[in-house]
Amino acid sequence: MKLLAALALTALAAFSPAFAEERVWHHATSLVGEPKYPPGFAHFDYVNPDAPKGGVVRLSDMGGFDTFNPILPEGEPASGLGLIYETLTTSSEDEVSTEYGALAEASSFPDDFSSVTFRMNPRARWADGQPVTAEDVVWSFDQIIALNPSQANYYANVTRAEVSAPGEVTFTFDQSGNRELPKIMGQLLVLPRHWWEGTDEKGNKRDISRPTLEKPMGSGPYVLAEFSPGRSITYQRNPDYWASNEGFAVGHNNFDQVKYELFLDTTAQFEGFKGDEFDWWDENLALRWQGGYDFPAATDGRVIKEMFENPYRTSGIMVGFVPNLRREVFQNQALREAFLYAFDFEELDKLRFFGQYNRIDSFFYGIPLASSGLPEGEELEILNAVRDLVPERVFTTPYTNPVGGDPARLRANLRIALDTLTAAGYRLEGSQLLDASGKHVAFEILLNGPTLEPIATAFQTNLERLGMEVSIRTVDSPQYIERVRSRDYDMIYTGWAQSLSPGNEQRDFWGSASAAQQDSRNYAGIADKGVDALIDRIIFADDRETLEAATRALDRVLLAHNFVMPSYSLRKARVARWDRFSHPDRLPDYSIGFPHTWWYDEARAARTGAAKN
Repeated sequence: MKLLAALALTALAAFSPAFAEERVWHHATSLVGEPKYPPGFAHFDYVNPDAPKGGVVRLSDMGGFDTFNPILPEGEPASGLGLIYETLTTSSEDEVSTEYGALAEASSFPDDFSSVTFRMNPRARWADGQPVTAEDVVWSFDQIIALNPSQANYYANVTRAEVSAPGEVTFTFDQSGNRELPKIMGQLLVLPRHWWEGTDEKGNKRDISRPTLEKPMGSGPYVLAEFSPGRSITYQRNPDYWASNEGFAVGHNNFDQVKYELFLDTTAQFEGFKGDEFDWWDENLALRWQGGYDFPAATDGRVIKEMFENPYRTSGIMVGFVPNLRREVFQNQALREAFLYAFDFEELDKLRFFGQYNRIDSFFYGIPLASSGLPEGEELEILNAVRDLVPERVFTTPYTNPVGGDPARLRANLRIALDTLTAAGYRLEGSQLLDASGKHVAFEILLNGPTLEPIATAFQTNLERLGMEVSIRTVDSPQYIERVRSRDYDMIYTGWAQSLSPGNEQRDFWGSASAAQQDSRNYAGIADKGVDALIDRIIFADDRETLEAATRALDRVLLAHNFVMPSYSLRKARVARWDRFSHPDRLPDYSIGFPHTWWYDEARAARTGAAKN
């Protein structure tokens, strides 16, 4: 009888409205146009499917680590955990905002984007051979939002995660119209439930809510081979990796070992690179790029210098000095505007930058989403809809950076800054700038290592000419991370990367809810109703034109508030490397592809010399 009843229910379901329309499954999705690669594609165009496997690549990172648990808000996760853990989908590096099936082989969503369902790849396996299941996905999501407040905020529109059919997981949203949410859910990190709920070698029950230095298990192409706490980590390629023949993985993961060497400051780190302790160096100092490569390995060709524009083709950026608006001293917009006139980029460019950089003038600098001129068309309509919530200047005054470069221009800029401050109730008494209550304006700039000390010192000097008391504190990476996480700073130097398809991450950057979250990227502590409204216009834009217009409107408002004192950027990656590697003739359009599509070249390594460790 039970079997008959079940069959009857199945028959009824087949004719119910919910099943009237057959579900459409997508092997890939894109927020911009159509996916390039068809179902069952052999490999991405930018890889060498016959790349040799073997050798070692040695990388470096700043700081230490105290956990292999990747989801906790506290602690410092180890570098390279992305080699172990995977997500439901994976991105193509020669397309914009396009995701292909990985742990999930396909996805489906209704026209109003009110939910998304993923169909698991039946071939996906954990390193111990057990299948990656829909139950693993639901458990991972539940743990992430329960244990990490920042992630809970990021996934705030997800009301439910459930196994909706064998091998399928569905995420239901509390709002419709957010085209990016299915893509966001595809980027969910998936952890092995059975492993975390099991016991370690000593019989102790594991606890996902606590840090751990037990070697983790994932589904990725590498396993953790060995480590020295706070000093180094070695990952070993898994010969039984489940996706070795999947189109998204062919031509990838060519090194037998990936090692990370860890350092506490960049000076020691660069000396480590010169001493052949690791292979790849992303240069962040124009002065060093110009004259710091006179050591023997660089002059005789064993170390190669090269610049790549690929990573910046679709990446906007905002970098600069960020005041913590949670501090009373920075609440006045006039003070934040004065910072702009005290930063003499042109003088720094002459003395330290050698013309390598350009001044940033947008929160989406370098991509077509940056605002310019005065708003018009749909952008103006969007701003008019929130006119009572945004600064009036966005309608009347285009954002421009002041120009310095000589003493006369600097004096003129500092006079403008002082006039702006005076109009806002500040006053200069002797050599001290006092606010309206008579309090001396004083604050500290917190830096992560010594690299930016000369830039901060030049800024400090000009701020002191305005009567401010400014100190600079340089700390090592672990201390910096902890102070930023706990919001224990007045001003820091940091930045945000932007894509051509902005969405939910804007809430994490600038949204009011994220201002109270310790692990959010709202470093400035922005809590503004006009900004919130414009973020929602981006997230729920019903077409590309509206998204672009809303993004430019948001950019314009963020600039008008002077939430960040913009600095400078180079739209190319400066890279030095020990010449032991080769790469496909064609690199990805939007990435260098290192190290995942490069490989160890025995002939080059023979000429350069084998790695020291």
